[in-house]
Amino acid sequence: MDGETNSRSIRIALEKPSLMCFQSKKEMPAKPTSFGVVAIIRQGDLFLAIRRGESLRAGGMVCFPGGHVEAGEQDSTAVVRECHEELSIDVVPLNEVWKSVTAWGTALSWWTVEPLQPCYPVAHPIEVQEFFWLSLDDMIAHPDLLPGNQVFLEHVKSGGIQL
Repeated sequence: MDGETNSRSIRIALEKPSLMCFQSKKEMPAKPTSFGVVAIIRQGDLFLAIRRGESLRAGGMVCFPGGHVEAGEQDSTAVVRECHEELSIDVVPLNEVWKSVTAWGTALSWWTVEPLQPCYPVAHPIEVQEFFWLSLDDMIAHPDLLPGNQVFLEHVKSGGIQL
């Protein structure tokens, strides 16, 4: 795929958030190399964000909770498992609201989830350095925010993605 075609595909995907959003100007993989889930947890107007553990890919970066989908696992099951593993919270998946593919070929499924009881996260010592509640604007402006999360949040802010 040449650079001009690739840039046009990215632009179209970003203008239409219901399409897959490719977050890289590099050649896109023919098919995803792995699969992951992202958990959108809200408390009023605030989003639950984490700072990824230093030993992980994108260590130290801020993002929504989430992680890989295991072989044979449904996305809705994976998002529940990841919330429990990373933050010791039990959630129920509500809606898949977006799909994207990372620059390294991971297909992500973005889910709104709701805690089953009051949300008192406990950070996993390896996977999560810290967690915090941020407004939409504060999360978008965070200097350590993963680029894919920023694209998602910009679509939320513009009304392109409904939560």
